[in-house]
Amino acid sequence: MQRSDLELVLAVREHGSLSAAALSLDVAPPVVTKRLAALEARLGQRLFQRTTRHVSATAEGETVCERALVLLRGFIELEAELQERKAEPTGLIRLAATLGFGRLWLGPALASFQERYPRITIQLQLTEQLPDLAAEGFDGAVWLWQVEGRQAAQWVLRRLARNQRVLVAAPRYIRQHGTPASLEDLQNHACLIVRENASASGQRFDIWPLQKERDKTPARVRVHGPLASNSGELVRDWCVAGRGIMLRSLWDIAPQLASGELVRVLPAYAMPDADIHWLAPYRADSPRRIRLLIDHLLAQFQGAPWKARTPSLRAAPRGSRPAP
Repeated sequence: MQRSDLELVLAVREHGSLSAAALSLDVAPPVVTKRLAALEARLGQRLFQRTTRHVSATAEGETVCERALVLLRGFIELEAELQERKAEPTGLIRLAATLGFGRLWLGPALASFQERYPRITIQLQLTEQLPDLAAEGFDGAVWLWQVEGRQAAQWVLRRLARNQRVLVAAPRYIRQHGTPASLEDLQNHACLIVRENASASGQRFDIWPLQKERDKTPARVRVHGPLASNSGELVRDWCVAGRGIMLRSLWDIAPQLASGELVRVLPAYAMPDADIHWLAPYRADSPRRIRLLIDHLLAQFQGAPWKARTPSLRAAPRGSRPAP
């Protein structure tokens, strides 16, 4: 069957007469009669019952018409996609992202995307507070924290990459204070507390909800220490300087783990709620430039490149104690 055959049977069913179908197809009535008869002969099935007043589809005709609808819709979608591909994508993309990840990972990914599509303009706002995306005119956000509350249902959520937060310390700290052998031991160590996104009501920064990686057993430990800040970069600097143990995302400390400036402690545990997400206000038909950007980010972050930069995450030896 050809596309014209599909259009013919649908027109006949819709209008209920061969003459009306011929008018809608802009052909002479005898043409419709002849083409329909030829189609039925080729299929060996009678598709329509004809009377002097009305034409109605047989059971076989209904089946052909239903399949014709699906096939024609596919034709239309394919043509639209091919036409869209012919035009070079253009327009403005306004994005929001968290400060650290936006600077270290998203920024370079956006630069390579814009180089690939030079007629697209990108505006990136780095912030620690998720804006009201729809009200403030953002096309989307690349976000780390879980989104909760009433607004979450109004957004499209898609995971771009997996990530986790791990416990780390500087070798200098391990030499001076030893390695914790259990989560309970953390209460006897100086823990560096990051108070990011501090406006979240009821959030406890001194309680670290962890998970045993092997069997996903949840665990919570209350920690304390003399140093805390809302700046993750500052807390990372303190950790590198040997001031305590920190819980931090792999994407943020991959270079320090690779160089040996930091080592993992209690490597069997991690905090799993730090995946990288695409957030966007719901819209029925997303512009092509946005779809292209999401595909680009998925490719850029495939396999979590921050893990690739740390081929062997060196864990501190169990049971280490300060040198005498």
